[in-house]
Amino acid sequence: MTKGNETKITDELYAYMLAHNPPLDRVQRELVETTYAHLPEQAGMQSAEEQGPLLAFLVRLTGARHIVEVGTFTGFSALSMAQALPADGRLIACDISAEWTAYGREAWEKAGVADRIELRIAPALDTLRAMPAEPHIDLAYLDADKGNYIPYWEELVPRMRQGGLIVTDNVLFHGGVTDPHATGGAAAIKEFNEHVAADSRMDSVLLTVSDGLTLSRRR
Repeated sequence: MTKGNETKITDELYAYMLAHNPPLDRVQRELVETTYAHLPEQAGMQSAEEQGPLLAFLVRLTGARHIVEVGTFTGFSALSMAQALPADGRLIACDISAEWTAYGREAWEKAGVADRIELRIAPALDTLRAMPAEPHIDLAYLDADKGNYIPYWEELVPRMRQGGLIVTDNVLFHGGVTDPHATGGAAAIKEFNEHVAADSRMDSVLLTVSDGLTLSRRR
């Protein structure tokens, strides 16, 4: 068997990777820095810097026009995806915190993409269940409370168009998925990963990007 983990991601190699990816623009960088300055204890919830250009790339690759984000926090990932949408594209951002998403609203305005983003402050399951039942979503980004990942997935999958993409964050849960006695969020993610792997409606690959990222394409 070929072993693929021989390249260890050192700080120097991580910096090299960032230097050879599309750089964050001024508004994106300000939002990242503002999040760490004002919410230092929660800032780890923000999508990793390299995920911004990746999400934008996936939006363009899939030709997405209708995006749903489950878990917005301070809006970095929504900003990155909205900037890659066509002018008439739409992103529905689901979150329960008006306080945290206020940082995102300000950044979206500065970036000129606020008209592409509809923020819905409510439990995400309620928001998803209120959406049309037929397939209409081009891309979904799932990065919210881990205990509800499977219910979110089950609401999203039937609403994905054929070829639509679900991007799920934190699927390695800081390495906790390898713990046979995992509890809490790690246990929830382990269950979710098994659920996704067994879902015949989707083609999925789990990648070691940041804290683990699964890409799932609707068959």
